Amino acid sequence: MGGQASVAEVKRDKPWIIRTYAGHSNAAESNALYRGNLAKGQTGLSVAFDLPTQTGYDPDHELARGEVGKVGVSIAHLGDMRTLFRDIPLVQMNTSMTINATAPWLLSLYLAVAEEQGAPFAGLQGTTQNDIIKEYLSRGTYVFPPAPSLRLTKDVILFTTREVPKWNPMNVCSYHLQEAGATPVQELSYALAIAIAVLDTVRDDPAFDPDSFADVFGRISFFVNAGLRFVTEICKMRAFSELWDEIAQERYGIDDPKKRIFRYGVQVNSLGLTEQQPENNVHRILIEMLAVTLSKRARARAVQLPAWNEALGLPRPWDQQWSMRMQQILAFETDLLEYDDIFDGSKVIDAKVEALKAETRAELERIGGIGGAVAAVETGALKRSLVESNARRISAIEAGEQIVVGVNKWQQGEPSPLTAGEGAIFTVSETVEMEAEARIRAWRAERDDAAVARALADLEAAARSGANIMPVSIAAAKAGVTTGEWGGRLRAVFGEYRAPTGVTLETVSSGAAEEARLLIADLGERLGETPKLVVGKPGLDGHSNGAEQIALRARDVGFDVTYDGIRQTPAEIVAKARETGAHVVGLSILSGSHVPLVRDVKAKLREAGLDHVPVVVGGIISPEDELVLKNMGVTAVYTPKDYVLDKIMVGLAKVVERSLETRAAHRRDGTAPRPEGSAQVY
Repeated sequence: MGGQASVAEVKRDKPWIIRTYAGHSNAAESNALYRGNLAKGQTGLSVAFDLPTQTGYDPDHELARGEVGKVGVSIAHLGDMRTLFRDIPLVQMNTSMTINATAPWLLSLYLAVAEEQGAPFAGLQGTTQNDIIKEYLSRGTYVFPPAPSLRLTKDVILFTTREVPKWNPMNVCSYHLQEAGATPVQELSYALAIAIAVLDTVRDDPAFDPDSFADVFGRISFFVNAGLRFVTEICKMRAFSELWDEIAQERYGIDDPKKRIFRYGVQVNSLGLTEQQPENNVHRILIEMLAVTLSKRARARAVQLPAWNEALGLPRPWDQQWSMRMQQILAFETDLLEYDDIFDGSKVIDAKVEALKAETRAELERIGGIGGAVAAVETGALKRSLVESNARRISAIEAGEQIVVGVNKWQQGEPSPLTAGEGAIFTVSETVEMEAEARIRAWRAERDDAAVARALADLEAAARSGANIMPVSIAAAKAGVTTGEWGGRLRAVFGEYRAPTGVTLETVSSGAAEEARLLIADLGERLGETPKLVVGKPGLDGHSNGAEQIALRARDVGFDVTYDGIRQTPAEIVAKARETGAHVVGLSILSGSHVPLVRDVKAKLREAGLDHVPVVVGGIISPEDELVLKNMGVTAVYTPKDYVLDKIMVGLAKVVERSLETRAAHRRDGTAPRPEGSAQVY
């Protein structure tokens, strides 16, 4: 009895906000998913938007083909946002929106719905990621050049600080930096450099009231990643907190300790999730969560966890529930929240934290010497460093120096019953896109065209004059303007941008195995020229890590490589194949849109008379879709299980060899060659 009474008397800390990153297909289905998750004990929402929404296109735009509703929910106008939050009172909700280039627009739609619900802006709580600089380095959903993009970020910060004071207008996002291969020091320094660049932009604005700067600083939050190097990740978070306090005082003179608090949410590492033995991912996710919850002084304010099967496809509601239960068990069944920081006074932790801080200060000084984060992005210096560190990570796994259980060690195992049976992998129906196109045509037909025209004219005028973009965007949302119209009007004013790829002659890699080099050299002798590979990223998918590493290793083994970066149309890829005389085309697609996009590329190759050029595809591709792609004539398919890049290079060489042999055979017997297909996956 006494023991029970003493437990009851213990004052527990409040748990972090429990979230899952969710959204797919359309607003109605995502709304049902959100309400179901909230009923299961989720305490906040984290909205995943599809790629057309993230990059400012309507569902019926040519570039949206195959992408609608795949990696998130399609939100094309106020009606969609209204449906997304039906029966969810926004005044009671803490909503995180992973949105960057179109952050002002999606926040405007959200505020318009809140107003319809009668929720005062001053009571709304949540976050817009709104970190456009890291998009140039990692996730790739940027649209405009850096200068106008920073201006839009600043507009959201200034507007929300004044009108929506409980809102976090920017989540400085180091999560995607780690996903792109960043080391802990790179994650710390690049994120802090980005925050400094944005804060300096706000502070230096002629119309800015300097008396409100502490409020602006206090509303900047972070969104971080936690990997499996458990002790290092704990120390990284403590270093983040201490460095942020240091920057607040020394650079910006902020005295109020509450304004200097390092506030962050987290999604733990998805880069380390494996297709092989995917049940092991449950343990990885749990360990990574501990790194951002155990240390009270550096504990996350909000946690969202990936599902165990995200290396295979989209998670089902049950899969998300499993990850949510991990959080709830830690928060409510253990005694973690009853104690002060359990690492205070640890010599090991203190030493590692100080080492990370010293290295980060040095890296921040180096970035400052380049001219700051924006200049370092524009020169390609930061991107190249990320590509190089990711190459080192992959090389260590290939060599067995970095053990990944079930991948490069202890591969033998029992088949997982979790992946068996129909419905084990969730997929988005291709009818979602057709339905979205029909809905947006109906929306356009029913609205007041004159009001839309006035709203777009006002939007353009504000963009050109430098006025804050938020008030006119909210007005445009209410008038019925669509996501594509908002994005299109700002494209006309600001233009578009293509960031450096990080794959240059100067990019240092770990090199390649001699066997692969010799094989490519032999292939070159047979061809009478250097084998040519075009690496293409069709569609709106901006996750370029795989394409970059393939391009880099192909360069090292002796291919003549062409890689022009993300968001290429099928027509552009085919034109590049014709221009370079490509011997093989490699397509990287991680958004789940591989079937329609590959179909389009293959059709355009036929039209161009290049159907003899073999096509290989890499991505998160189910066995069923692999068969579909093979039936289209794709020669080889690579998925996350194919982690040894030299084996992929050998596979590409054999693909070219078979293509040569097939064409030679058809020349001998006078028959037309058939498209490549039915080849082994390497």
